[in-house]
Amino acid sequence: MPKIPKRIATILLNSLKGGVVPRTGLGYIAVGREQEINALLNDAKIIEEGGATFRFIVGKYGSGKSFLLQTIRNYVMDKGFVVMDADLSPERRLTGTKGQGLATYRELIQNLSTKTKPDGGALPLILERWISSIQSNVITELHISPMDENFTSQVETKIYEVVSQIEGMVHGFDFAKMIHQYWIGYKEGDEEKKNNVLKWLRGEFQTKSECREVLGVNMIITDDNWYDYVKLLTIFLVKAGYKGMLLLIDELVNLYKIPTSVARQNNYEKILTMYNDILQGKAHYLGMIMSGTPQCVEDARRGIFSYEALKSRLEDSRFADPNARDFLAPIIRLKPLTPTEMTILVEKLTDIHADLYDYPRKITEQELIAFVKIEFSRVGATTNITPREMIRDFIELLNTLYQYPEKNLLSIIESDQFQSAKREDETTSDAFASFEL
Repeated sequence: MPKIPKRIATILLNSLKGGVVPRTGLGYIAVGREQEINALLNDAKIIEEGGATFRFIVGKYGSGKSFLLQTIRNYVMDKGFVVMDADLSPERRLTGTKGQGLATYRELIQNLSTKTKPDGGALPLILERWISSIQSNVITELHISPMDENFTSQVETKIYEVVSQIEGMVHGFDFAKMIHQYWIGYKEGDEEKKNNVLKWLRGEFQTKSECREVLGVNMIITDDNWYDYVKLLTIFLVKAGYKGMLLLIDELVNLYKIPTSVARQNNYEKILTMYNDILQGKAHYLGMIMSGTPQCVEDARRGIFSYEALKSRLEDSRFADPNARDFLAPIIRLKPLTPTEMTILVEKLTDIHADLYDYPRKITEQELIAFVKIEFSRVGATTNITPREMIRDFIELLNTLYQYPEKNLLSIIESDQFQSAKREDETTSDAFASFEL
């Protein structure tokens, strides 16, 4: 196993101990999701060639949904894609009467990321680099010096060639005008104009009249049309030299939790609109992945399957074989990691922990196997245990063994205190399992 930089090792262990998915370093600990990853990487090839894809990742809490999304996110960014991601919440939905859909769009734009700016906020950098690349092309291809009086006009011609290809799309004229306005602000050194264009692209104008007064256009990004602007932005990004766009939306359970059926159905209808649009070839260079629990997808009363038009498109056919999963289907269901896969994972964590804190690894492979056996021996573990739980437990054990070297792994996991804690966890888990929304 290659040595991991201490900064990344720290992020990995701290994030995993806290029960959250780290943004970086996932390749060092990826285990047991080869088929799922390969299916999504194949989608990336389709997107790069101008196609569009739509997937649902379905799994229980802690099963690795967010881990899989972050793994794919990091991979496609390295390959030259742009990624936007957002978690849904009571304030962020796909549509709503109080601007919840627009709030999701704003979160997506805020988290817009590239390889060189992986933590979000990449939109201004993308625009600046795009203009700079056009300027460089004018210099190298047309052999015109920046000091030449024709230089600016040639750059403007090249910019218009790009934006004119967007004008024919839905809302494309206004979008193209905003990109051109940004160029004018860049050319004139007008930071206020550039910031106003960015404000428009981020969906932050409240009224059309305000936007018309500041930028001279009557159209703003709203709860109803934000997906159209995602498609426009995707085409622009490809024209700017990127391979495509991957859009990740997590925590679909927050749609399931919407108390009123009308609001839930409106959100499911928005999913249907985007799903149809992408699969019918009306979107290009765009991939969309949504993730949630089995209940929020398959519940016939409140889940996505309560919307018949979506259910008929997404449910398994009568020929589906649970032992031969279809990774070309729109829904990818995550299976629990096997004991062998979990043993490999905890061994990786053991090595990372020892490297980070600079001590010789003392835990043997037999002790790791014993830990995994105990975890999987818990009541209902074969169906209910998740990687998140086991990872948290194991990192806590590693921390304890590092700080108290006189202890050993077997003495801890075989102690009455450890077994008692496990029984309490099982009781709590059973109590929650019987609770229904």
